[in-house]
Amino acid sequence: MTLNLSQIDFNEKLFKFLVNSPTPFHVVQTTKKLLDEHGFESLDESDSWQLKPGHKYYVDRNQSSIIAFTVSENLDSSVGFNMVGAHTDSPCLKVKPNPDRLKSGYFQLGVEVYGGALLNPWFDRDLSIAGRISYENDKGDLQSTLIDFVEPIAVIPSLAIHLDREANENRSINKQNHLPPILCLTGKNENTNFNDIIVRHVSSNSSELKIKQVLDYELFLYDTQKPSYVGLKKEFMASARLDNLLSCFTGLMSLLNSDDSQSNVLVCSDHEEVGSASTSGAQGPFLKSVLERICGTGESLTRSLHNSVMISADNAHGIHPNFPDKHDENHGPIFNQGPVIKFNANQRYATNSDTSAMFKSFCQKVDVPVQSFVVRSDMACGSTIGPITAAELGVNTVDIGLPTFAMHSIRELAGSSDAYNLHKVLSYFYQKGSGN
Repeated sequence: MTLNLSQIDFNEKLFKFLVNSPTPFHVVQTTKKLLDEHGFESLDESDSWQLKPGHKYYVDRNQSSIIAFTVSENLDSSVGFNMVGAHTDSPCLKVKPNPDRLKSGYFQLGVEVYGGALLNPWFDRDLSIAGRISYENDKGDLQSTLIDFVEPIAVIPSLAIHLDREANENRSINKQNHLPPILCLTGKNENTNFNDIIVRHVSSNSSELKIKQVLDYELFLYDTQKPSYVGLKKEFMASARLDNLLSCFTGLMSLLNSDDSQSNVLVCSDHEEVGSASTSGAQGPFLKSVLERICGTGESLTRSLHNSVMISADNAHGIHPNFPDKHDENHGPIFNQGPVIKFNANQRYATNSDTSAMFKSFCQKVDVPVQSFVVRSDMACGSTIGPITAAELGVNTVDIGLPTFAMHSIRELAGSSDAYNLHKVLSYFYQKGSGN
């Protein structure tokens, strides 16, 4: 397999997006910069909106969820929205509110597990910390800012096999005892604490921010290893947070590639990995409130939603050659063989026959192959924002994704041509809508 120049350029931008987006807050920050560069106007939820046909806008909530949209020149109740949904969060380790731990001469941080993380790969990685801090400045004002240590400043060392001879057969991970990362050695008379570490970091990286005291934070650990190609023919790409920044970026690039002939929406929500039940999650009111401000409430919204489609884009399980028995024999997605439509009889995915057929037609129009995924009948199925959004809004929805290995690991694997192929499909959707 040889990547063409368009695929190479797309993937280079994807890699940059991944590096710049270690947390949901940074995902939104990076997304906003790209939207600004392409002429989108920033909105504030607390302001009165004066939306103009043919213009492009975005609004964020909690700095961790964002909705970008274009307003059609012909916007009325008979015109629906072409919507793509994804999520900004990924399973990881989150720093506790009172994290300081001094043990055996080492300074460590207490952490809790965010989402359904695959924990074993977190050991022996070069880790950094990023997120949002809230603080009081030197004038007594309450403010917040995003921080990123960038450099590897933490590690969770494995216990040597000499001290646990059954490690390869029976080792289990105690989330409370085994996951606190080491940040440094500390002497008996040293008063090391995490808040001071934060203040020193901010002070050394910004002369403008004057922190009197750190009041709180939402900080996460992440792997500092950069995204890269893998494979003899560069068939694969490996990175942290492919679930689900792969979909966020692909949806964003497709929206930026659209014009004002359609009413297009991209929604990237936080907290999907922990259930979406938050003010900024897919089960919250964010998307509905934005749509109401575009087209109105009551009958106007109902008519628009009836003519709308949501493509819920989240990663799919590729068939693993070492574990083929974990898949239904007729539904094992292959890397670089096109996006995957996800089905579930119990509505864990929102796909129905009409929305599946629609997505297949999009793929055919742009000459992209398409695959199907159904979990084995004797296994539990994951879920996405698709069923949540469909239930909250009553909008026709299809759940799709790109094949992935090691989903929810600290480093995941995907096909190197799949993201660009999905970009072609979503670009067609944004340009033509669901009726073409």
